[in-house]
Amino acid sequence: MDAKGPIIRASGLTRIYPLGESEVVGLGGIDLTINPGEIVVLKGNSGSGKSTLLSLLGGLDHPTRGDLWVGGVDLVNTPPRTLTRFRRQVVGMVFQSFNLLPTLSVIENVCLPAHLAGHAADRTRVRARGLLEDLQLGTRLHHRPYQLSGGEMQRTAIARALINNPLIILADEPTGNLDTRNGQIVIEVLVRLTRGKGHTLVIATHSTLADAWASRQICLKDGIITEGICDT
Repeated sequence: MDAKGPIIRASGLTRIYPLGESEVVGLGGIDLTINPGEIVVLKGNSGSGKSTLLSLLGGLDHPTRGDLWVGGVDLVNTPPRTLTRFRRQVVGMVFQSFNLLPTLSVIENVCLPAHLAGHAADRTRVRARGLLEDLQLGTRLHHRPYQLSGGEMQRTAIARALINNPLIILADEPTGNLDTRNGQIVIEVLVRLTRGKGHTLVIATHSTLADAWASRQICLKDGIITEGICDT
């Protein structure tokens, strides 16, 4: 992929799930390009294909057919070892359910992806502390997830997604378990931190909280990209 071209490029991207003798279409052959530094909001009802698309972009799932390049990596033909490195270095994921490990402290949760990527422990801890302080979690470094509010857990998850300085942040319903106030804070934090570093941000959401920040919206319905007003 041309370094000056799209950071995400999909052509005929299809994901079909077998269900007994029938099939469920997760994505029905979409074409998509996203440029470096864009803030893109994916909209659509439940089952529209938003989470399926994010899973494919993050290398967590594999297309049934089509082409998919993300951050210069061919996610259709890449070998498992390269795919593991891609997930640790190219993308950072933020989930609705936070996915924090309950036995680890806040700072340990944030450091974990960097440790798995083989980064130096001392530098990782310094970077993690800086991110957490920037997210107003400097007094929560040694707390366990159960000791945090929902907004604090999601901000911890954002710090974890950013720890390896990835090119792309993928956020799947990041405000889904939060009230409006905390949801707004989380969106503003995501936008500020990703925009400040030149990251590309893709947010799948039912909410309108991210709309004002988006460079564009992509509407999905029944696994295809649609034109006009998005269903939510």
